[in-house]
Amino acid sequence: MSVPVDDRRTMLIALAGATLISFAPLLYIQSDTPPVTGAFFRMLYALPILLFLVWYLNRVDHRGRKNRMLAFSAGLLIAIDFIGYHSAIDYIGSGIATLIGNSQVIIVTLVSWWMFGERPNRMILFALPMVMLGLVFISGIWDEEPYGDDPVKGVIGGIVAAIFYSSFLILYRFSNRIQAPSVNLQLDATAGAATGLLLAGILPLSRLAIEPIDFSINWPGHAWLVLLAVSCQVIGWVAITYALPRLPAAHTSFAILLQPVLTILWGVLLLSEKPSVQQIGGMLLIFIAIIAVTMFGTAQTSKIETQ
Repeated sequence: MSVPVDDRRTMLIALAGATLISFAPLLYIQSDTPPVTGAFFRMLYALPILLFLVWYLNRVDHRGRKNRMLAFSAGLLIAIDFIGYHSAIDYIGSGIATLIGNSQVIIVTLVSWWMFGERPNRMILFALPMVMLGLVFISGIWDEEPYGDDPVKGVIGGIVAAIFYSSFLILYRFSNRIQAPSVNLQLDATAGAATGLLLAGILPLSRLAIEPIDFSINWPGHAWLVLLAVSCQVIGWVAITYALPRLPAAHTSFAILLQPVLTILWGVLLLSEKPSVQQIGGMLLIFIAIIAVTMFGTAQTSKIETQ
């Protein structure tokens, strides 16, 4: 049975978006900026581009003020996600941090069971202890030479990212029940994220090991952040936001899994990341669990977007 032309085109858009987003950790690392600084300018540089696209495309947006504020609030949640995610990258490397963050597919499913009554099947419940065991292996607590400057902090940062990424996806989905134009939705969420990161970067949060935003502009560091904003925050995320709700479940699952796989590949090939044998075992456990939930989980909210 042939695949409809529209589905093939939408799938190519999803794969292109996932591929672009897979480079985000690499670009952040090249910027050589602290976690909050890198995340804030990633959002800030994306805002004028998104504003221009909303004006230029001039798509009809039927969302009311409430739904727009929900999308903005979802951005506030992803601001915390990016603080945890960028911190995890610094502590444990891009590949492992991304894989932990993408384990949120299980959190989304369990929260949806609690909030919306979408009872998961046994495959999802079986995957949860696999992820927990994988996190223990990755933390390096039983490893003589684990990879990363501080693997335990890296795992904690990754878990924070996964929890708030899950919260973001649930609220983001809820705010877009009428499928608003992808650029408009992304503008609202990015504005929320920039606001949340600005607050996190100027408030005295040193006890949480959150460094204030460095507002000095330096090159080439900020050139990498501009590239990150254009390629990932604008093009990649808009492509994903547009494509995934329009794809069949099987195609959605493949697009979701491509991003963490490519990020791990770039970490090994381009950044020379070398996790220990125990950490690789933990990554495999988490990846198998993600595949199981994404491909065979029955809860509808397991159809998620990528980071």
